Amino acid sequence: MDVFQQLPQALLPWYAENKRDLPWRSDREPYHIWLSEIMLQQTRVEAVKGYYVRFLQTLPTVQDLAACDDDVLHKLWEGLGYYSRVRNLKKAACVITERFGGVFPENYRDVIALPGIGEYTAGAICSIAFNQPTPAVDGNVLRVVSRLTEDNTPIDLPEYKKSVRQALEKIYPAQAGDFTQALMELGATLCGPNRKPECEKCPCRTFCGGGQNGTAEMYPVKLPKKERKVEEKTVFILCCDGKYALRKRSSRGLLAGLWEFPNCDGFLSAQEALAWTQERQLHPKELLRQVERQHIFTHIHWKMRGIYLEVNKMTAEFSWMNPSEIQEKAALPTAFRQFWEEISDV
Repeated sequence: MDVFQQLPQALLPWYAENKRDLPWRSDREPYHIWLSEIMLQQTRVEAVKGYYVRFLQTLPTVQDLAACDDDVLHKLWEGLGYYSRVRNLKKAACVITERFGGVFPENYRDVIALPGIGEYTAGAICSIAFNQPTPAVDGNVLRVVSRLTEDNTPIDLPEYKKSVRQALEKIYPAQAGDFTQALMELGATLCGPNRKPECEKCPCRTFCGGGQNGTAEMYPVKLPKKERKVEEKTVFILCCDGKYALRKRSSRGLLAGLWEFPNCDGFLSAQEALAWTQERQLHPKELLRQVERQHIFTHIHWKMRGIYLEVNKMTAEFSWMNPSEIQEKAALPTAFRQFWEEISDV
């Protein structure tokens, strides 16, 4: 029997008995499934749990999300990273509200046409929320399949993902939602990334090539990673009368629309940093501290020098907020928030 054909009968009973108790599994509401899948992209399950609950407490419906102020939305997402995800969530919520009367569409083509939703997320929503035979093929599923079949094809090739999706479409059982989640669960737990696979506990151990032949750890095969572009930044944490200088980033590009501390390209020396603030009529008073930090994006590596300065003047070039205002209103991406978290030590 084909490996794929054996998956449903192996995975469904195992999933029913071993699935984790996760907040987004308490119902099949498509808004909840969609939100959880977007949050879980590039983010650990444990990190997402609290964000998911807080997000829905504040924005319980798609219409609430569509109407949400951007600063409030970014604050809800603060610390999760990859902020284009939450911007696309709101764009899609607006489409659902305007085009579908606030009711999440069930048709796969309508779902995949929404901003920020690709094949994986559309497959997850349609199978889990609407029990449709639409595979959700992500890195976890590709890892499982490559080990089952001992396939040396790099899993990051689009044609490989397409072939896996087509193979799964042919064997989807009536319990489509449970099968999608079972595959995800296996790839996130027993057959998870960056760990030794627990083949002895796996429900697929009797027909898994990698498990039977002791080769599971050789898979998956991936293409060589491209080197990240390295950029140097000098970040200014400027304080005047208990308030700190912030500014909004551009509405386009990396970290679009989020708050940041003033910064410039390159590493400035302490003397150059003082001159930078003097040019802006901030009248620097005292250099408090200098720290070196870094932040790694998918394709860019920021090397960052933080300059903590007390200044004598608040200029209109920046927005000046006290700590409680920053805490309540300003969504600082992790790249800049790491400097804010050290304020108490200054």
